[in-house]
Amino acid sequence: MSLEAIKSAIPHREPFLLIDEIVEQTENHILCRKRFTGAEFWYLGHYPEFPLTPGVLLLESAMQAGAVLLAKVVADNPENVPVVTRINNVKFKLMVRPGDTIDLDITLTEQLSGVYFMNASILLDGKTAVTFEFACKMAPKH
Repeated sequence: MSLEAIKSAIPHREPFLLIDEIVEQTENHILCRKRFTGAEFWYLGHYPEFPLTPGVLLLESAMQAGAVLLAKVVADNPENVPVVTRINNVKFKLMVRPGDTIDLDITLTEQLSGVYFMNASILLDGKTAVTFEFACKMAPKH
């Protein structure tokens, strides 16, 4: 799906929109893709002699994919937005560098009392770069 579909699903915008495309989506799963060109502003100061994509931004990209997955929930109540309430078991296994393309593989595992629990895998060239679990709930925009 297109960048326009992503923008219609979540409130994030450049330079902090960290998803380029939706590769596939079902009710409980989404696969998104992001390519880091090297022109992103953070590479100027984050290890400038050995530029790395900051780990927190990798997590953010996966959580944005999770927000796209939850967009149907928001559509039922447009006054709410999904916000992260918990991040667990983060494991960084590979470095992501300028020029790399990552796949964001997110699965909704459980919904309990208005909280949505998800598992995330970030893949680089088909290999696991990052894994973690996170939870979101809906919060009022105002």
